[in-house]
Amino acid sequence: MEDKKYDIGLMGLAVMGQNLVLNMVDHGFDVVVFNRTTSKVDDFLATEEAKSKGTKLGGAHSLAELVSKLKRPRKIMLMIQSKDAVPAPEIALYPNNAAVDAVIQDLLPLLEPGDVIIDGGNTQFKDTERRTKYLQEKGIRFIGTGVSGGEEGARKGPSMMPGGDPEAWPLVKPIFQAISAKVGPNKDIPCCEWVGNRGAGHYVKMVHNGIEYGDMQLICEAYWMLKQALGFSNEELYKVFSDWNEGELNSYLIEITRDIFTVKDSETKQYLVDLILDTAGAKGTGKWMSQLALDLGVPSTLVTEAVYARCISAMKEQRLQASQVLSGPTVKFQGNRSEFVDQVKQALYASKICSYAQGFVQMQAAAKEYNWTLNYGQIAMLWRGGCIIRAVFLERIRDAFAENPNLENLLLAPYFKNAVENAQSAWRNVVKTAIELGIPAPGFMTALSYFDSYRSATLPANLLQAQRDYFGAHTYKRIDKPGEGPFHTDWINERQQ
Repeated sequence: MEDKKYDIGLMGLAVMGQNLVLNMVDHGFDVVVFNRTTSKVDDFLATEEAKSKGTKLGGAHSLAELVSKLKRPRKIMLMIQSKDAVPAPEIALYPNNAAVDAVIQDLLPLLEPGDVIIDGGNTQFKDTERRTKYLQEKGIRFIGTGVSGGEEGARKGPSMMPGGDPEAWPLVKPIFQAISAKVGPNKDIPCCEWVGNRGAGHYVKMVHNGIEYGDMQLICEAYWMLKQALGFSNEELYKVFSDWNEGELNSYLIEITRDIFTVKDSETKQYLVDLILDTAGAKGTGKWMSQLALDLGVPSTLVTEAVYARCISAMKEQRLQASQVLSGPTVKFQGNRSEFVDQVKQALYASKICSYAQGFVQMQAAAKEYNWTLNYGQIAMLWRGGCIIRAVFLERIRDAFAENPNLENLLLAPYFKNAVENAQSAWRNVVKTAIELGIPAPGFMTALSYFDSYRSATLPANLLQAQRDYFGAHTYKRIDKPGEGPFHTDWINERQQ
């Protein structure tokens, strides 16, 4: 069928791309695929699963052929990595994203006004901001969409966070919402909705990933407290995480953590998790969130601490050397073991609330800075299915913003306020126990410090501002003279008097 026209084209046949394609075809859409290494096109189409799709799945061996096989207005989704294309430095802002710029430049002569380019990668939001504007000037509609859920999500239903040119959304909405995860009583609410203009979708995806960093770090600290303080076996850890997954901590990450404790290595018959080297990798989105939080002046301390925890885990050789030189406490846990398990659970939940609170505060600050209109309750529900941080907990966030759309911080919502206050005693005891036993728990400690700082009417920044004025004449304001100032003091001469 040489004249067959397809609903959408996809470039980039790594595992995520392949699974999205199969997902689209399963939902009734005709898809044509292309890859820079054209042998991948043939290899993919030769798989049994691809062949079973018949004429609904086609291939192209050039961008021109890909474009020629699409219905108008053409829709092309890019799932590519930087190594897949030659950089285009004349429009590239971030070198790691130059591949998308290069493909855009190759596509432009082949497209016509009204066509749509979709970037489905983990892209820095500023790139999506400039690409949207750049392509609008040329009459091309652009969407930058976050896609979360990994390989399984791409195949069975991801969480999708599209932003970009709002005129492009109606053209891709039927496809995106069809292939996304579904939630709700009837499993008919798609985890995909328009997020906002220009880079809003990729920004929200970045915050999702940053919260994911925090979630994973906190879960690891809970595991380590139970293992190091109580000496729990993997069988006991499985039971604990199974119990936790039945309550307010019910989530994908708790579920997979539970399952990890059951897997044994086929060769050694030992538990596999105990054989894995304790050095964590990262792809950079957590770091982006931390850097951008600093730019906005908002304290996203949980993701920052989680990034640092991965950094120090990578210092394996140094840690091995330090362990031979530096010593810590030798005391053993003396308390009630079952009570402590519950306290760790409460500390995990309270810390998790702080992590999400920080993420939503950062999105609010970014929306103001970049002139986006974000629906925070809706964003929480985009994460309710298909993605890595999916959890029952997110419905509580949706409810909080439904009750108060102008909510400044999740900690101020009645449900979360009560949950954190009820967990305080347990939370503090877990942090105290970690300190007494010398067990690193930077996430728990950082979350508690954030809570204590946020709830404090006064902080020692008065002294800090005096120091700044002393050495740099940075001035200060006075609590006894509101509306006046700023003030400066000649601290040296005042002291001499």
